[in-house]
Amino acid sequence: MSILKHRETLLVAVIAALLALIASRFPGFVTPRNLAAVFTDTAPLMILALGQMAVILTRCIDLSVAANLALTGMTVALLNTVAPDLPVVVTLVLAIGLGAVMGAVNGILVWKLEIPSIVVTLGTMTIFRGIIFLISDGQWVNAHEMSAGFTGFPRIEILGLPVLAWIAILAIAVMALVMSRTVLGRAIFAAGSNPHAAAYTGIDVGRTQFAAFVISGALAGLTGYLWIARYAVAYVDIAGGFELDVVAACVIGGISIAGGVGTVAGAVLGALFLGVIKNALPVVDVSPFWQLAISGAAILIAVAFNARAGRRQGRVILKSAEQAA
Repeated sequence: MSILKHRETLLVAVIAALLALIASRFPGFVTPRNLAAVFTDTAPLMILALGQMAVILTRCIDLSVAANLALTGMTVALLNTVAPDLPVVVTLVLAIGLGAVMGAVNGILVWKLEIPSIVVTLGTMTIFRGIIFLISDGQWVNAHEMSAGFTGFPRIEILGLPVLAWIAILAIAVMALVMSRTVLGRAIFAAGSNPHAAAYTGIDVGRTQFAAFVISGALAGLTGYLWIARYAVAYVDIAGGFELDVVAACVIGGISIAGGVGTVAGAVLGALFLGVIKNALPVVDVSPFWQLAISGAAILIAVAFNARAGRRQGRVILKSAEQAA
């Protein structure tokens, strides 16, 4: 029974049951090739969820990730129209750097001015969208205006998977290493778990939150290029509302909105759960509107699960304290 207490195990079981149910009607959905396509389609959400995870673990939230993605994507798309021969590696570095700068803006406002993160990122979300309109004059950048190298890079296949999927796998590996094996990773968990205790141990909570926002911004910038290149179009409202899917993936994956609790595996599995739903429901002829309802129900169940687990943990702590007394 103890293994069922782990959110990752539950999510794997739910995803497996969902795939089995779909396969009973449409066996082609669970072929290796199609599952690889589902993973690739979910890759942007997974990358963004990893950054959002770091922020939520510090008791903050970043609602500007989709706007960051869109602004970075539009910027590199416009750059490609005037410098089509620019190496893709340079474009990637610029995208990550620009995203990190936008994340740093959020982090500075939260750290130095002590403005609640939800207020900061709601504001910067609107500002970033406005900047997109200004630099593009409201116009689209279409596929015929982008170079073949720019749009083709995420689609290059290596060992049967496109580069987009491999970048997601690399991001997962790097974040797993950062969160489990570095001082920053331990500081992120400590700052969210108990900010006052963290401060007593010498951890600068504000600086740690700033670092989390920079990570989130950098990953959003990376996703901005990958998104624009994959779909070969850039416009003002691109990825509109996608920040809600990112938060949903984290919550479903067991990242506690109270901070300090969560795993990289949980964030990835939460994103995969939403990815399977998004790809499976049209196959079984379910209205797209039900996708929203199912996602919303999953969020409510996940929050209730987290709250119950938190209360149970609290009772165990109190019981231990009474026994010690």
